[in-house]
Amino acid sequence: MSEALPKNWATKKLDELGFVGRGKSRHRPRNDESLYGGNYPFVQTGDVKAAEFYLHEFSQTYNDKGLAQSKLWNPDTLCITIAANIADTAILKIKACFPDSVVGFIADPQKADVRFVKHYIDTIKLRMQNISKGTTQDNLSLDKLMTFDFAVPPLETQRKIATILSTYDGLIENNTRRIKVLEEMAQTIYREWFVNFRFPGHEKVNMVDSPLGKIPEGLEVQSVGDLLCKVPRRTKIQKKDYLTSGEIPVIDQGREFIGGYTDDEEALIEDHLPRIVFGDHTRILKYVDFPFACGADGTQLLMSNTPKMPPTLFYYALLEIDLSNFGYARHFKFLKAEDLVVPDQQTASLYQKYIGSMRDQISCLNAKNLNLRQTRDLLLPKLISGEIDVSELKIETKETAA
Repeated sequence: MSEALPKNWATKKLDELGFVGRGKSRHRPRNDESLYGGNYPFVQTGDVKAAEFYLHEFSQTYNDKGLAQSKLWNPDTLCITIAANIADTAILKIKACFPDSVVGFIADPQKADVRFVKHYIDTIKLRMQNISKGTTQDNLSLDKLMTFDFAVPPLETQRKIATILSTYDGLIENNTRRIKVLEEMAQTIYREWFVNFRFPGHEKVNMVDSPLGKIPEGLEVQSVGDLLCKVPRRTKIQKKDYLTSGEIPVIDQGREFIGGYTDDEEALIEDHLPRIVFGDHTRILKYVDFPFACGADGTQLLMSNTPKMPPTLFYYALLEIDLSNFGYARHFKFLKAEDLVVPDQQTASLYQKYIGSMRDQISCLNAKNLNLRQTRDLLLPKLISGEIDVSELKIETKETAA
């Protein structure tokens, strides 16, 4: 391999570029409630997958007892998932604990830029997933991780490559933050109208009894299952069939809006209506308003059967449901049993119109992110392999991730 390397590049193993170690979560059972609810972020494989590039957010926290049986990792640690979601990566921007299903990599500042290593792993992710195939659950052991060669240029060239690619990652992350703000605004308006019942004209409406307590007259309560219309089931697209250059987005169960792309016309759903996508295992909801294909078993497509619950309103109503306590399996069964407040058609249409501009902005930002990802992903293998030589370019770089 070394003969084919660009000048001044070298072949290294991951542990030759810095410290590599597994996370710790020694207590059994791991879901013991006495470990959680403190001040120490506890990052899991799903949180790594959900991160765009840097990992700021987390779904659980450890208390002092939880920390005592784990380990706190510092910012700029690269998290690499080795179970459940194989070879997903994100760079910590907070101090956090994580279990042994996540490997931590701390770059030696004299040998490696953590951003370069993260991007490099992205280019060999499929190889890592293939070597992890097992008879029961896929798993990338630490020993297997250490078998992979990294073609590494001098540190300054690593930083230049990382800086170019991180420009795209930074723009994507900024757009993602703006999307989050808009989503939170739309959700706040939903709560004001349909949880606190302070929608326009509420002062003139009487309150009546319902299974959910007092609600405004004219509104009703129905279960999610009763509100669903049947959606034609389509053949799921396997990961091996994903393409990075196709025209059709693939939606999976992860939090990322786009799971991949395919050029298989048969994978498209039958119409272009907005859909709500629910991951039966991940308990994640997405609102999708463009043609797409389903990329994972257990991905449910949801549409209401009444104009009183148009797509956007239905989406934010579903987001109000606390899915965290649902059983590990068959989450969709629990979701269908939940009750929702259904407004009259006039109020529903008014809400849909009221937040339409927010949804338009979100769609625009998602489209920009799609274009940014495609451009970055075209550049990524060419830069990481040295096909595009940046060693002589004058690029302002930083020693650590921004």
